[in-house]
Amino acid sequence: MKILLLGSGAREHALARALASDPATTELVVAPGNPGTAAIATNLLIDPTAPEEVVELATQMGADLVVVGPEAPLVAGVADTLRQAGIPTFGPGAEASRLEGSKAFAKEVMAAVGVPTAEVAVCTTREELEVALDRFGAPHVVKDDGLAAGKGVVVTSERAAALEHGLACLAKEGGRVVVEDYLDGPEVSLFCVCDGATVRPLAPAQDFKRLGDGDAGPNTGGMGSYTPLTWAPEDLSEQVVREIAQPVVDELARRGTPFTGLLYCGLALTSKGLRVVEFNVRFGDPETQAVLARLTSSLPELLHAAATGHLADTPGPTWSQQAAVDVVLAAPGYPGTVTTGGVITGVEAAEAVEGVHVLHAGTGLSDDGDLVATGGRVLSIVALGDDVAQARQRAYEAVSRLHLDGAQYRTDIAAGR
Repeated sequence: MKILLLGSGAREHALARALASDPATTELVVAPGNPGTAAIATNLLIDPTAPEEVVELATQMGADLVVVGPEAPLVAGVADTLRQAGIPTFGPGAEASRLEGSKAFAKEVMAAVGVPTAEVAVCTTREELEVALDRFGAPHVVKDDGLAAGKGVVVTSERAAALEHGLACLAKEGGRVVVEDYLDGPEVSLFCVCDGATVRPLAPAQDFKRLGDGDAGPNTGGMGSYTPLTWAPEDLSEQVVREIAQPVVDELARRGTPFTGLLYCGLALTSKGLRVVEFNVRFGDPETQAVLARLTSSLPELLHAAATGHLADTPGPTWSQQAAVDVVLAAPGYPGTVTTGGVITGVEAAEAVEGVHVLHAGTGLSDDGDLVATGGRVLSIVALGDDVAQARQRAYEAVSRLHLDGAQYRTDIAAGR
């Protein structure tokens, strides 16, 4: 199977690693990729959000499958153009991608099929925003209605900070802001592979969204993750498919915009029961890095079955009994103004720790051939162990062997689990 993978982050490095190591894969091209994917696949520099460029590349290489990593190409309609060209594609079309592209659309779909979620107000003016903040009270949950790479949400007890974020969202072109009731309880990420009709859940994981230890500081794209969740209900995946993912997939099919790809269910296990925090329409970062580390069945065969409508005839994924912990190393300044260009050393030493592999995200090569930081989240350090505690110990041993001036990372990923 010849596979084209779109994207350049640690999520795509994790996907590339799982795809490249499988005997079903005969050729893997990553566009645009990063120095990590270059070691296991062919990197080609194209714009993954330009449908014509993607179709041209997929056609040239005779791709049997295109896997879309990030959300921006999906919202731009890349999957639609690929499917129109007859190329099997793992990723929803632009209309179904509105589940992530518009928080308001996601709420409307959930309401149509009775999916449990937070009460919400969609605001387009300062007056509506202020009324909603006062109505729901603190803690305030304020979300940019559009794509924000995981950084468009503010949860704060300070009304002034909530108002400031909301006004910044409204100031954008076509700005809308979503204010929600606060959901208590631990959060869980569950990825569901979908072919427009059938839904197959992957292993649940938990990510850590805030920058600092103890969930302090600003929201980020995610600073780490782990799986399995031994504290979660044993039937959680089945419940999510039954009450959330399947009804949503059925509703989108009913509307004539079938969902083929990865439905990411962001969930809160609240005192009042299971609630949806958000939907995304692609593999989540950093949870993917931990989840795929435990996958023992074929990823290319699973994704190809979804892309071609054959999930119902395909066995579900299988998992290692081991645990996986992923710790993100971020550049100075992240998630604000990031300092790039710093030299990264110690990757080989980190990977010498038993059970550890290092995934590249915001990395590049300098003119001198040094590995340097080029973005906010720089590396994902993933460790497997017999349990979460062992995986965690190995991950942090590996982190201690890496060096990047001013690097940031949390020291409490998967602590106490």
